Amino acid sequence: MARVDRAVARLDAPKGLRTPVLRLGVRSDGDRFGRFSEAFARAMGTSGFLIGMTVFVAVWLLWNIGMPRSLQFDPAATNFTLLTLILSLQASSAAPLILLAQNRQDDRDRVQIEQDRQRAERNLADTEYLAREVVALRLAVKDMATKDFIRAELRSLLDELDRDREEPHETSQSDGPDAQRVRATKRDESSRG
Repeated sequence: MARVDRAVARLDAPKGLRTPVLRLGVRSDGDRFGRFSEAFARAMGTSGFLIGMTVFVAVWLLWNIGMPRSLQFDPAATNFTLLTLILSLQASSAAPLILLAQNRQDDRDRVQIEQDRQRAERNLADTEYLAREVVALRLAVKDMATKDFIRAELRSLLDELDRDREEPHETSQSDGPDAQRVRATKRDESSRG
């Protein structure tokens, strides 16, 4: 029978029973640790943490200075060695977590910058397209007949129709197309002039 890989979660078991409480030798999710480091760095940067740390150190110092020697656990005679050790340990563990949180923020910023650059490129392409469309519309409108042009053409046609009605039809059957074309050209020249 094939061995079942312990890393593969069983789907028939409730979620709480799928994973052991302590995973020795198994590396935890990097994203979970990153979120933890960001929460830790965020908490250390608050005024509440600074005030709490100040109160803690002040109480520590007052206790070890003001209490009788038998109750002091970190006497001033040893230059508060235990307090120094605790603060050094806290600082040495906080520094890498803060750096990890900063690196994660840099990664997010890099992704955001890339998205902004892509959005700017799309906006530029859209703007260039719209500019080309506006130019095409201007050229199309430029070629369109204006009201004044249409009025002038209609007036000239009306004048030509009026002239045709007023002058007797001198065209005879013997006149060919050349004679009719000459008369039409003369009429056009007289209406324009």
